[in-house]
Amino acid sequence: MTVFATTREPRPDRHTVREWPLPLNQRNQHDGLDLLTALEPASVPLCIFDPQYRGILDKMQYGNEGVSRGRARSALPQMSEETIAEFITGIEAALIPSGHLFLWVDKYHLCTGVGSWVNEWGLEVVDLITWNKGRMGMGYRTRRTGEYLLIAQKSPKRAKGVWQRHDIPDVWTEPAPRLGAVHPKPVQLQTALIEAVTDPGDVVLDPAAGSYSVLTAACQAGRWFLGCDVVDGLQ
Repeated sequence: MTVFATTREPRPDRHTVREWPLPLNQRNQHDGLDLLTALEPASVPLCIFDPQYRGILDKMQYGNEGVSRGRARSALPQMSEETIAEFITGIEAALIPSGHLFLWVDKYHLCTGVGSWVNEWGLEVVDLITWNKGRMGMGYRTRRTGEYLLIAQKSPKRAKGVWQRHDIPDVWTEPAPRLGAVHPKPVQLQTALIEAVTDPGDVVLDPAAGSYSVLTAACQAGRWFLGCDVVDGLQ
């Protein structure tokens, strides 16, 4: 059964009431593609998307998926390239004009390219942030200490009047939060970025919420959160 939540629509008319497909500011167990299908077109200014891609696990066969963190990561539902493309198609439709997609990728996907994920769906990569987690991970040569956030924008591409904070460095150091999840993302970085491209009362979308770090960041920024994950976020 679809549950509807009501809040004030942030844009373009803050006095208009809109119904949302899932309760806001909650950990919803739901299919992200179904959420995107149910959303009205051009209804949110920002989506933060952290796909559970399989590529790096297949490429870097370290043999550590059978224990602790590796086992938990490999047990998560994996997204194929086709599934990721479906998500981004739905995200592009949900974004308002000049809205943003913040897409988390690792070094493997950054080097091999993700252009096919975004360029064919009316989005353009306009910036990149490196997140320095402060601890070493895997790597045949250099050891991974960071992840990367691609900043893509829906047309028309513009920064003036859309990007509102100018104190965010392109290399951000923040320890990975301890949220009881396999790969949580930095809350303070996401809070700053949410403040940069949205207004108070806007709705931030995350259709593959995982650790729900975006929920925490949106609440810190005074924004609404709309998101879900196929895995129960309360576990």
